[in-house]
Amino acid sequence: MQLSETLRFSVALLLLLSGWEPRPTPVRIGVVGLVHGHVGWILGREDLQDVEVVGIAEADRELAQRFAERFGFNMRMVYSTVDEMLDATQPEAITVFSNIHDHLAATEAAAKRGVHVMVEKPLAVSLDHALQMKALADSAGIHLLTNYETTWYPTVHYTKNRLRDLGQLRKIVIRDGHEGPIEIGVGEEFSSWLLTEEKNGGGAIMDFGCYGANLSTWLMDGARPTSVTAVTQVFKEVPYGEVDDEATIILTYPDAQAIIQASWNWPFSRKDMSVYGTAGYIMADDAKRGRVRIGADSEAHFELDSEMTDPFVYLAGVVRGQIDPGNDLYSLPVNMVVMEILDAAVGSAKSGRTVLLDP
Repeated sequence: MQLSETLRFSVALLLLLSGWEPRPTPVRIGVVGLVHGHVGWILGREDLQDVEVVGIAEADRELAQRFAERFGFNMRMVYSTVDEMLDATQPEAITVFSNIHDHLAATEAAAKRGVHVMVEKPLAVSLDHALQMKALADSAGIHLLTNYETTWYPTVHYTKNRLRDLGQLRKIVIRDGHEGPIEIGVGEEFSSWLLTEEKNGGGAIMDFGCYGANLSTWLMDGARPTSVTAVTQVFKEVPYGEVDDEATIILTYPDAQAIIQASWNWPFSRKDMSVYGTAGYIMADDAKRGRVRIGADSEAHFELDSEMTDPFVYLAGVVRGQIDPGNDLYSLPVNMVVMEILDAAVGSAKSGRTVLLDP
């Protein structure tokens, strides 16, 4: 039995007057690739009813079956190619968990269909790929975002919000990494490309150097450094002989310096940073804890709760037009500078020379 138009109007009016609002339709998400270790962030995510995974593109059926058993999705959701998945499921956005080299192909496929893109860090395997991806996104009018774990850290946002209290920013030191991909037990589907220059762009210099490049660029309000100097080493020829497992990148700015320490040789996993100004410092020890000293005041410890949940809440907000990426940590302008830094760092490490960036 159908409601009359008058009754429908009356029900709608009562709901409106009571303050009730319909729950927004979840953003339709397509997952591209299952070979990146971070893919569990979306497959194993609590259902917040803000996004819905409608399709997965993965050519390796055996790998897909293993993930289906682990995370409980139906294999009917899995398509062999990105094009097939996009055409069959028509998502509003894709999240890319392929090797880094394939970010370009995924962006191209999505751009043709006006579908927004979020890739795992870094944006691309090279500056050349990044420039092509930007051109595709700009032409299609889509968002192209890059996700970093540190973007969710409350200590990162606390530091940014208190930069003025530090006086003139002088030095940023960012340390990221762990004991090594093999040492921490990443899957073969991940390590098979992570340890190659072709598909990852390098070793630790790309895998963890990108975090420091992202944070430094954001803290410097999107400014490009004037020079980039990098040194890479291989301490563990087996299994990391093809790429570096240790990297240090120095960025110079007219009035500041950033030092990025990226390593697959730390005794423990770490993502921390120290920011120094003329009036004090802030040391973000991890995601929630840190120390601050301003002027002559004694050092104070702080512990914060996270105001951000995960990248998919953010992605849903961008797709729905509720969030403007602007020049934030996810944004394309910031991550194009990141790719310029990484490109220069790889070149500097190979040549043994400082790379000067064009003004």
